[in-house]
Amino acid sequence: MGTLWFNGTFFTMEHENESVEAVYVKDGRIQDIGKTETLEKKYNSTIEERRDVEGLYIYPGFVDSHLHIIGHGEKLIRLDLSNMYSAEEMKVHLKHSYTKQANQQWLIGEGWNENNFPDRKIFHKIELDEISPDKPMFLSRICRHAALVNSCALQLAGITKQTMDPEGGVIVRDANGEPTGFLLDTATELVKEVMPKVSDEYVETALQVAIDDLYKLGLVGGHTEDLHYYGGFKQTFDQFKKVVDGKTRKFRAHLLVHHEAIAEMEQEGYEKGEISSFIELGAVKIFADGALGGRTAFLTQPYTDDPSTSGVAIHTEEGLFELVKQARLKNRPVAIHVIGDGALEMALTALERYPLSSGRDRLIHVQVANLDLINRMKQLPVILDIQPRFVASDFPWVIERIGLDRLEYSFAWKTLLKAGLHCAGGSDAPIEPADPLLGIHAAVTRKRQGGIEEYQPEEKLTVFEAVQLFTTGSAYAIEKELERGLISKGFLADFTVLDRNLFAIEPDEIPQTNVEMTIVDNSIMFQRNVVR
Repeated sequence: MGTLWFNGTFFTMEHENESVEAVYVKDGRIQDIGKTETLEKKYNSTIEERRDVEGLYIYPGFVDSHLHIIGHGEKLIRLDLSNMYSAEEMKVHLKHSYTKQANQQWLIGEGWNENNFPDRKIFHKIELDEISPDKPMFLSRICRHAALVNSCALQLAGITKQTMDPEGGVIVRDANGEPTGFLLDTATELVKEVMPKVSDEYVETALQVAIDDLYKLGLVGGHTEDLHYYGGFKQTFDQFKKVVDGKTRKFRAHLLVHHEAIAEMEQEGYEKGEISSFIELGAVKIFADGALGGRTAFLTQPYTDDPSTSGVAIHTEEGLFELVKQARLKNRPVAIHVIGDGALEMALTALERYPLSSGRDRLIHVQVANLDLINRMKQLPVILDIQPRFVASDFPWVIERIGLDRLEYSFAWKTLLKAGLHCAGGSDAPIEPADPLLGIHAAVTRKRQGGIEEYQPEEKLTVFEAVQLFTTGSAYAIEKELERGLISKGFLADFTVLDRNLFAIEPDEIPQTNVEMTIVDNSIMFQRNVVR
């Protein structure tokens, strides 16, 4: 028996402005679309339930193509520093947290960003010691490729003047060689190794909180990378299976697997592919570099505002090649984090040297590129996971980092699409807000929410192109384009229901649009103003 959804505008996303007024669903899949009267007559004997959507606007379910779901949950349950707009404000919140969390072993915060501060201040360990003299502190930067720690944390990790920088990381030091408490990329792992291990209950709570919040944002699924950081593959994967049970929570969770978690995945008897109707194991995740904010994205030429560095390559060229080679031995695709053009060049060389026999690789972020690299990408079966919201958060300070000469092919989403490259849209939450409407707004307007200045307006996407990133784009990224991302016969009954027509309103109204319902597998997982 089936369900008839009617009295709405259902955007198929097959063609721009194409819509229907009703959809008939059976066994979690769309059986037919068209006029309400036609579907009523055709399926009258099998319609068990009729759902009147009361004139709302229905889109294929939005899917975030790149985020960290558990990290998003952590941001919601931990001290969130992402909305601090001065060093003094951050200091006040840290002091309050120290007092409030007197029974906690560590003081942990998420998301600080010195580019939001008028003076661009980065705290020194001595200042952090004044706030927390007896409790170790670990404060992740917004990019999660850098962290601030106090002296207690440095001591526990054994980091001294004599400690060598780890491969792919930097221990920032003062003029005398003493660590300042600012750690970049893999150097943060030295402290993470001595932090208390997370419990199953903690991971479960963070995952539950995250998915429930993602429903409210209209997301029916996400491609996430979490399986290496919370006690290893088994501990984290067990919680995904527990939380995304297909009953209490239906959510399309596509899980990338960090290369260091592959061995444990194999030991547990798992391989790439579907584990259940809602959980899939995906490509091998590899980090090639860091982020532009902390100047750890690996560039081919030095940073414009700091010629002493070109960033950090997480692996040597040979090391990156070997990781891709190992993936290919088992015909596994890879998903490589590449922000700088230097990292992108290394990644492309690896993919060219070890081609994929079937499937699609993924290049995540692709923020800085050039024409030669774009032409090389066109020759490969690659998906580009882009984060439109980076435009709103990284400009204008990113111009200082890379200079005007490199800007033409940086954050160049329209150029990438025009080149015929397949792009999927993500948020990189908790780095950016997980709200896909903010990503769509940034892609269309190329400016901050409520802002005036547009950055690279020639790279604006149409609303249709921007919505495609989070629908057909995300589906194509995981080879599910024949069953996800469209409202069409045979496709999964996953819908995002909004109170506005995104294709008809002014672009600046997009962030004010309300998510009315989030529907997964024909089940309402979120409904505004209704308590589940």
